[in-house]
Amino acid sequence: MTTLLFSCSDELVDKEPETTEAVSTGMEVDAKAASSNGVMMQAFYWDVPAGGNWWNTVKGKVPAWSNAGINAIWLPPASKAQNGGYSMGYDPFDYFDFGQYNQMGSVETRFGSKSELQSLISVAHTNNLNVFADIVINHNSGGASESNIFTNTNTYTDYAPASGMFYRSQYDFHPNDYHNNDTGAFGGFADVCHHKGYVQDELWRNPNSVAKYYKNTMGFDGWRFDFVKGFEPWVIQEWNKSVGGFSVGELWDGNAQVLEDWVNASGSSAFDFACYYRMKDAFQNNNLTNLNGDMLIKRQPSKAVTFVANHDTDEIFNNKLLAYAYILTHEGYPTMFYSDYETYLDKNKLNNLIWIHNNLAGGSTSYLYADTDEYVARRNGYNNNGLVVYLNISNNWQERWIQTNWGSKRIKDYTGNSSWEPVVQSNGWVKIQVPPNGYSVWSVK
Repeated sequence: MTTLLFSCSDELVDKEPETTEAVSTGMEVDAKAASSNGVMMQAFYWDVPAGGNWWNTVKGKVPAWSNAGINAIWLPPASKAQNGGYSMGYDPFDYFDFGQYNQMGSVETRFGSKSELQSLISVAHTNNLNVFADIVINHNSGGASESNIFTNTNTYTDYAPASGMFYRSQYDFHPNDYHNNDTGAFGGFADVCHHKGYVQDELWRNPNSVAKYYKNTMGFDGWRFDFVKGFEPWVIQEWNKSVGGFSVGELWDGNAQVLEDWVNASGSSAFDFACYYRMKDAFQNNNLTNLNGDMLIKRQPSKAVTFVANHDTDEIFNNKLLAYAYILTHEGYPTMFYSDYETYLDKNKLNNLIWIHNNLAGGSTSYLYADTDEYVARRNGYNNNGLVVYLNISNNWQERWIQTNWGSKRIKDYTGNSSWEPVVQSNGWVKIQVPPNGYSVWSVK
């Protein structure tokens, strides 16, 4: 699919149309609605406080998040890792230790105990939130040293977890008697070989596999797969066939074609890094024409999970609230970053945008206009709803004539940033406005 380009000129949208004939003002994009009617909360940031209180912290916020329109929470890797109570979980050791075994220097994980995690998941489900597990299956850490016949050296590939589940040895990592490597390795960590039948059995096929324990015993509803560049897409496909649930892969690549190829091969959603980098170019470099660029949401929006920041990547500082206005009015499944929501940005404004996403942001997208300072797009909606979003990074109020799907309807700005309530002409044209360094979102009153 080719990159979408904007076709409107200043002359076309700056003045009121002289006739009542409908004029095409942008490229129509036929696409499915967002992958979920709601917003995902990334319920952690890098180096959340240690000490075993994080699960309780998140549990205390769940009711308010649910009331705000959040429909899922993404938790950090929940099982015991090499650094025990200090680890953020991305160096996994025992997939069945959620803070109940004394190993790796602690009983609890950095985030708390198994019972506290189960209580959090239960409260989330009571509040109609799905809970997504961060799964790290590319690599392991913390194994004991053993003499490795495949490398003729000693390697840290002897795993005997206290849970007694999923023992691993040199035969289950690369290189081994099957092959030397798969698609990628992460640092110096022991690289899991997913081609071995035993590994597949223990990770997802057996009744007491990692995947089934997470789902059936712990109650997780879906998956965020870490570092999917490290193994083939069929692994995700087989995991999902076995246990189901929503899934999203961390394919850290700004090329929309690479992302689309991966979601086609895996059947999973992917974080839209192409969208992230186009937003970074637009908002950090003060040039909204970068939003013309190619993104997964413009190719397969039902498989695109959008984000403004996460625990690894937080580079949009200028106009960050406008970046959230972008993802919460466009297609895809938007993610809210804990630190932005709870600390750095205006929670009331974010809640307003979440409401707009859940109630108005439906249907396909028409890209109406973009220049250095301004951007306008229309969600075409269902049953006469939809919206028009107007972004402005200049220091002045801006106004534009745009074409809508709402002939002879009164509209208003649902953000409250403009007090205008114009009536749309019978041909669909209307003038809207946007504050300096701000945004407005218009729909039928």
